[in-house]
Amino acid sequence: MPITNFRAQLVLLHDVAVSAVAWGIAFLLRFNFAIPSEHIGTVWKTMLWIVPLQSLIFWRFGLYRGMWRFASTTDLRRIVLAAMVAALSISALLLMLKLPEVVPRSVLVLDPILLVLLMGGSRFAYRVWKEHHLYNLVQYDGAPVLVMGAGESAITLLKELAQSHQWRVVGLLDDSRELYGRQIFGIPVLGGLDALPIFAERMGVAHVIVAMPSAAHKQRRHAVQIATGIGLTVLTVPSFDDLMNGKVSVSQVCPVEVEDLLGREPVTLDNAGLHRLLEGRVVMVTGAGGSIGSELCRQIARFEPALLVLFEISEFALYQLEQQFRSEYRGVRIACVVGDVRSRARLDSVIRRHSPSIVFHAAAYKHVPMMENENAAEALLNNVIGTYTVAEVCRAQGVEKFVLISTDKAVNPTNVMGASKRLAEMVCQGLQANGGMRFIMVRFGNVLGSSGSVIPRFREQIAAGGPVTVTHPEITRYFMSIPEAAQLVLQSALMGRGGEIFVLDMGEPVRIADLAREMIRLSGLSEDDIKIVFTGLRPGEKLYEELLADDEHTLATPHPKLRVAQAREVDAAWITQAIEWIADHADADELTVKRQLTEWLVEYRQPEHDIAVQTLVPGSRAIH
Repeated sequence: MPITNFRAQLVLLHDVAVSAVAWGIAFLLRFNFAIPSEHIGTVWKTMLWIVPLQSLIFWRFGLYRGMWRFASTTDLRRIVLAAMVAALSISALLLMLKLPEVVPRSVLVLDPILLVLLMGGSRFAYRVWKEHHLYNLVQYDGAPVLVMGAGESAITLLKELAQSHQWRVVGLLDDSRELYGRQIFGIPVLGGLDALPIFAERMGVAHVIVAMPSAAHKQRRHAVQIATGIGLTVLTVPSFDDLMNGKVSVSQVCPVEVEDLLGREPVTLDNAGLHRLLEGRVVMVTGAGGSIGSELCRQIARFEPALLVLFEISEFALYQLEQQFRSEYRGVRIACVVGDVRSRARLDSVIRRHSPSIVFHAAAYKHVPMMENENAAEALLNNVIGTYTVAEVCRAQGVEKFVLISTDKAVNPTNVMGASKRLAEMVCQGLQANGGMRFIMVRFGNVLGSSGSVIPRFREQIAAGGPVTVTHPEITRYFMSIPEAAQLVLQSALMGRGGEIFVLDMGEPVRIADLAREMIRLSGLSEDDIKIVFTGLRPGEKLYEELLADDEHTLATPHPKLRVAQAREVDAAWITQAIEWIADHADADELTVKRQLTEWLVEYRQPEHDIAVQTLVPGSRAIH
């Protein structure tokens, strides 16, 4: 392609001149700077065709696509290869054409060496001058900042921040003792991470950048807690995955969010197995517009299904997901289907038309207080009958696997939502007893950033000036990221043989009050600025979530973050009776619903208030 860029044309002229100079210097060196008169004519005559030949080779090797300011070892490698090819070409032409001019062999060896030195040296000299010039202009600008970490990401960050007017790096902190006292691009490594309070005060630093994207999460969290503990504003570089995918650069530092503290180590997936499970096949996700459903769709898209059926009752949520797929996953065929999981006719039509091999059932009502009273019967209709309807249609149409997204609230449930999800599990267990389609159930706790999650609510309350409302000082919850939950659901789908209830490793529970305090600190405020108010437990809410019921135990699986719960046996005969009762009592009040739940679920713990109310209702009976 022609060289139209003005700067590239200047570089070409530079290399033409270098080619001529290198050829002349090679002769000078050969003859100790005293070229015999009979060879002077040889220099000029050969130069007339050697310089154009070398220029053509340089162009073919792409030496004019790069920028000198970013000269790298890749550019040097191209120059070396181009110089070698030019030397071989010149030798071959001299031999084949048998020109009358005699070129000494030493000149043919010296010329490519000189080309590499002159062409490569000029490029790197320009880069050094440019970076030094820019750095001298900005090194005294910007706010002083310390960088925690001295690895590859920190080194890249230093290079990019050297041209920033916003930040001025004054030191590095790293736990590698062999780095103490040394310098990186003139920036000293002052000490370990725990020394941050000392150097922050000594250097008058109010900001710190945590540049450790590939470090263990525990180490990154420790670094953030040290910084927030002394009131510094904490920034972090993008995640390792985003850097590897090229979505962002290291210099795009951003404030640390609470998700960075609660996140966990990356999930190891059996990618080869998941490709066999999903690639080239039709996959359907119900509740595709929800937090978990939409992330499942994004994760499934990575494995190149033949078609991804997005089934969702909310038109707006489905529209948003469709737009994202149109812009970010253009290579994935999708079918956007609006429908209700309780509509057998709609499901039958969709599944018959697209013939999915696997169905992930994520559609559910999940808001505990909202489902507890006014909407108790609706929770059963959607979560139990909806699950039963989808499962029955899938089985009738020959779907291979059905994956139910359950919840930790199904364990010893104290609320209608949790009880309805346990009933949904039991429906799948009962249907599995009849053989055929394989049913897989997956339980996990709260996910970060999901709709209705406590973290977005806290963020809004802090932005509004408080107070931050927490139901109880001792309430705790398990948390995992939405991508991690979706990845483990896929891994469970691959491993499941039918009838298992997979329990995800949720890590350590988090006290919600401590979470609120951490979010206040990350906002640069204190509890004097934003008050925490305790409002009391909401209807159906437990202090502690459980992942296993009292009469359950677990078995290990080949995956370290997955275990299989050994739940009690389910009598498949009750399914029809339960479904009929729910359908017949669609308008039942919450007390009737809760009374029936105690008949079906021995582990259901009805709230004390509801029991007291029921004792006053004529015809009510004690719950044993």
